[in-house]
Amino acid sequence: MSRKRKKIYAALVDGATEGLAGRDLYDFVQKRCPKTSGKKIVRASLFGLTDPHLKDRNILNVIYDLAIRHRMDEVRPDEDHDDDDPNQAFPPGKKLGTRKDKESSAVPAAI
Repeated sequence: MSRKRKKIYAALVDGATEGLAGRDLYDFVQKRCPKTSGKKIVRASLFGLTDPHLKDRNILNVIYDLAIRHRMDEVRPDEDHDDDDPNQAFPPGKKLGTRKDKESSAVPAAI
């Protein structure tokens, strides 16, 4: 992990340990790491969820909540996502590379 992400992660844990949550925690991290972006904060939060040394459930919940809330802020409210087919594996227009094998593509003739 990069040194910058470690600094952001440390700020997240320090703020959560002090009892900060939500927007207050986000502002705390912004003050300690003024050049950071929301994307970097979310990545550092996700690292916190995988850190085996961090075992306090409350801190993990606060960090998880921050990552989810901030990630969902990036989804524009004016976009309608209900039209998406949840069973569709790939977005429309996405072409998959196919390998046509002569044996597997042979269609038996109708008798």
